[in-house]
Amino acid sequence: MSIKLYGHPFAAFVWKPLIAAYERGVAFEFCMVDPDHAENAARMRELSPTGQFPALVDGDREVTQSNSVIEYLDRIGDAPPMIPTDVDVALDSRMLTYVFDAYVAEPMQNVVAEALRASNEQDLHRVVEAKAKLDKAYGWLEKRIGSGWANGRNFSIADCAAAPALFYSDWVHAIPAGPLKDYRARLLKHPSIARVVDEARPYRRFFPLGAPDRD
Repeated sequence: MSIKLYGHPFAAFVWKPLIAAYERGVAFEFCMVDPDHAENAARMRELSPTGQFPALVDGDREVTQSNSVIEYLDRIGDAPPMIPTDVDVALDSRMLTYVFDAYVAEPMQNVVAEALRASNEQDLHRVVEAKAKLDKAYGWLEKRIGSGWANGRNFSIADCAAAPALFYSDWVHAIPAGPLKDYRARLLKHPSIARVVDEARPYRRFFPLGAPDRD
């Protein structure tokens, strides 16, 4: 097996390529990046400008950033690609991927980042601001998510991004009942996503806000 994927099973942005790989049946070796695997952490620092995972290595080919890794995985195997072949659907999928990454995952991570600080160093204004951004994103997405997948057609890179973003954001700032909440529940039932959620369960104790007793 030549493909190696570097990351941690609890990390939101690592979920994205994991979901894509499972969805498309791409075989890979998972290289855990944590204090117990110093060699993988050192390799990750070589692969990424900031040392942040995920990254993929396939022989001499090195790819960092979750969306680029997903696009690379599309080259392998015969399963439907995560970037749709229809150019308009592909554009919608990439647009929604950016929305989930920048306007859901990022503010969610800002809330978590503050919880990781010592109580006397936390910036509560940053938390309030992040939750306000989530409310805006929830409202925007609420009007665009139907009863199927994110792009309205087929499972895509947008759903790979939505799954971790909505999974964790609902933990830090609840998604109101409605189409977006229903979409989150639908995602969690999808086999490739359910597998990633299960693989991350042993690490929930690390969630600084206290992981709720639910998915």
